[in-house]
Amino acid sequence: MGKNYVDIENDHGETLRYRKHVNGRGLVAHGAKVHPDARVELGAYVEPRAQVAAGATIARGAWVESEAVIGPEAYVDANAHIGPKAQVGARAHVGVRTRVGEGARVAKNAKIGDDEAIPAGGTVITDARGLHLAA
Repeated sequence: MGKNYVDIENDHGETLRYRKHVNGRGLVAHGAKVHPDARVELGAYVEPRAQVAAGATIARGAWVESEAVIGPEAYVDANAHIGPKAQVGARAHVGVRTRVGEGARVAKNAKIGDDEAIPAGGTVITDARGLHLAA
C-alpha cells in the first residue's frame, strides 16, 4: 500500500505536504479544509487555508488556491483555476479552463462557461442558462 501523502516544493523553496483526499485521490494541502463528502479528483490541488464544502467537486487538473472558498455542491470543472481568496457559491458551476481571479465572487447557482476569465475582485451572477446578469 502506497503513501497517503506527497511532499511538493513550492516557488519559495518551502516543502508543502499534500494528502490524498479519500474521495477522488486529489491532493489537499495541510491546512486546507475539505469536507469528506466533497470530491477532489486525481490531478486536482487544494492549497493551504482553502475550504471545500460538502458535495462540491474539484475536477481533474483544477487548482484551488489559498483561502478560496468553494460552496456546497459547487462544481469546479477540469483545469479551472480558482484564485486566492475567491469564492464560488453553492451549486455554482465553473467551466473547463476558466480562471477566477483573486478575491472574485461567483454567485450561488451561477453557471460560468468554458475558457472564461473572471477578473480579480469581480462578481459574476448568471441566470439558469449561464447568461450574465448585472452584479
